[in-house]
Amino acid sequence: MNDSRRQYLAGTPALSKAQIGVFLKSYGLRATRQRRGLVRLLFGKNDRHVTAESLANEARAANTHTSMATVYNVLNLFAQVGLIRSLAIEGDRAIFDTNTSDHSHYFFEDTKEVRDIESSEMNLAAHIEAPDGYEVSRVDVVVTLRRKDATPPARAGR
Repeated sequence: MNDSRRQYLAGTPALSKAQIGVFLKSYGLRATRQRRGLVRLLFGKNDRHVTAESLANEARAANTHTSMATVYNVLNLFAQVGLIRSLAIEGDRAIFDTNTSDHSHYFFEDTKEVRDIESSEMNLAAHIEAPDGYEVSRVDVVVTLRRKDATPPARAGR
């Protein structure tokens, strides 16, 4: 998301329906009731990482009547148009990130928490030489962390 769009929404839970509608239209999206409610939940706080399940639970708690299928569809649509990022973690598990800037992530196996790696800690894009005719548009890295005293999970087929 470009900086002006991000600043428009960042940490502003009291955005009006009209403001959210203008925001969604800037991405070519219709401002349905469900999308407006999910935008308010996603961007009413600072940058965050959510799963469809956690966002559906937040929506239920906020009386935003949205089915689980709608939450999945909206999150995937938002990722498709660049409003959020989708991160594949642990195979088919998707985490959605409201911070679309070029950055990487830590994934903590024991708590299932996802945390941003500060750009000062790692900048892989600067070290990648793309093939002729191409440029690096984004680098997605998830560093999975396990406690040193933890026993590694058993692998199937061994």
